[in-house]
Order: sequence, then structure tokens, then C-alpha cells
Amino acid sequence: MDSDKIQWLRVTPFLLMHLAVFTAFLTGVSTTAVVVAVTLYLLRMFGITAFYHRYFSHRAFKTSRVVQFLGACLGNSAIQRGPLWWAAHHRKHHMHSDSDLDVHSPHQHGFWWSHVGWFMTKKNYRSDHKAIKDFAAFPELRFLDKFDWFVPLCLFCSLFLLGEYFQSAGFATNGWQLVVWGGVISTVCLYHMTFAINSLAHLLGTQDFKVRDHSRNNWLLSLFTLGEGWHNNHHKFPASARSGLRWWQIDITYYVLLVLRMLRIVHSFQNTPNAAAQTRGRLPANS
Repeated sequence: MDSDKIQWLRVTPFLLMHLAVFTAFLTGVSTTAVVVAVTLYLLRMFGITAFYHRYFSHRAFKTSRVVQFLGACLGNSAIQRGPLWWAAHHRKHHMHSDSDLDVHSPHQHGFWWSHVGWFMTKKNYRSDHKAIKDFAAFPELRFLDKFDWFVPLCLFCSLFLLGEYFQSAGFATNGWQLVVWGGVISTVCLYHMTFAINSLAHLLGTQDFKVRDHSRNNWLLSLFTLGEGWHNNHHKFPASARSGLRWWQIDITYYVLLVLRMLRIVHSFQNTPNAAAQTRGRLPANS
């Protein structure tokens, strides 16, 4: 079917983003550029994990409309399309996880398709507002979804201006260097760490809970994705604001959300299982 074919022309920006990584040989590198790249990686990964995933996809906590919009902008800056598109597809993933209706199951379609192929097709370009009616009611979120290039463009322009300012202030960097490291390289790393949850987190790791799919807990993925690698836990308790359930399962996204809750920026966390009382494969009845 044509709808299942990769739309090569439409994904040209995605491919060019990867090629642009090699421009680092032209711009060089500096401590400032690396610090900016790592900082933007962490901030934007939090935008994906806390807002695109736990908030928009699963409503794991509540917040104000202003913070909702700012969180959507932060997630959007990771250049993974709009919040409605992202969350609608993720909700469908949970409905059909690892079945033949799961568009990014590595068990059904292979590793590379689950990692990068599925979102390049005509069928999966559309945002299904029926699957995300609750948030599609907000015009500002529909704007971000329709013009999903706007926030990334603002980010890249800001990086160039910041780099030029740093250079004038005596730092060993410049505008193009910050664009390449803080924009391009940071974004490509974000891409593949996020995509790895769709692919590798259904192939490699442990299953602490019996679920109807092949989701796995993977500690290494969790470190790079701020807690999303505890994927088997998440598929067992998808609405939980917390994915790292045991004391040693580091879940940085959840820790930051706790701080935001203390500051009354977010509230009303969905019930999180009692991690201290966990036994392998089951929870106490009062959890």
C-alpha cells in the first residue's frame, strides 16, 4: 500500500539533520558548545519524557494551562513533531502493543522499522485527533501540532545569536558552532535515545512483570532517557507518574516532577505503585 511506503521527500529534513552532524568537523568543538549540547539534551529529553509521554499520552499528573503549553513547547523543541501527534500515536501503541496493529513493534515489523521507519510513512504522518480528544480541544496545542517547525526554528536562531554573543564576550565558540552542537548533534542524540524505547526496550532487558507484550526494563536506556528505560514497569502501570519503581531504578524524570510538585507547578500525580513493597511480578493488593 502507498500509505505504508516511506515518503522520502517529506523526511528529507530528518535525513539532512543526520548529515549535518558532520559539519562539526568544520565548526570545531569547545567546552561551551559541549555544555550547551548536554544541557539542551537533558532539558528537551525531560520535555519528551515528562510532558509528551507521561502528561499528554497518559495524564500521569495535572498542571495549569500555561505550564501545559510551556511543556508542549519544550517537547516540541526536540523536533519529534507536535504533542498531539506524538501522544496520539503513543496511546495507540499501548492499545495494541506488540500486536500486528502496533506500528512500531520490532517483533512484528523488525528493528529498523520500529526504530525509524514507521514515522516516515504517509499513514503515520497524520495526527489522529480522535485518539487525543482531551488535548486536541486546546487551540494552542493544535497550533504547535500544525506548525511543529516553529519552536525548533526559534531554538536554532537563538543558538546562533547566543553563540555570537558568547564569541563577542571572549568565549571560544561562535554562532554556527552552537547551532551544530546544541542544535544538530543534541537533537540527533535525542532522536535515537527516544526511538530506542520503541525498538530496543521491546527486545533487550528484563521483565519484572507479566504483561501482554515484550516490553523490557533496561537500566542503560533509563540513564540516557531519564527513566523511560524502565519500560516493562511502564507497560504494567502506564498511567503512573513514576517508572522506576524500585529504590535502585533511577528515574530522573520522576525526581524532577517531585520538585515541581513541591513548587506547586504540577500536582495530582496518578497513583504510583508502592515500590518498597514490590515482589517480582506482583504487587500487594493495596497498591
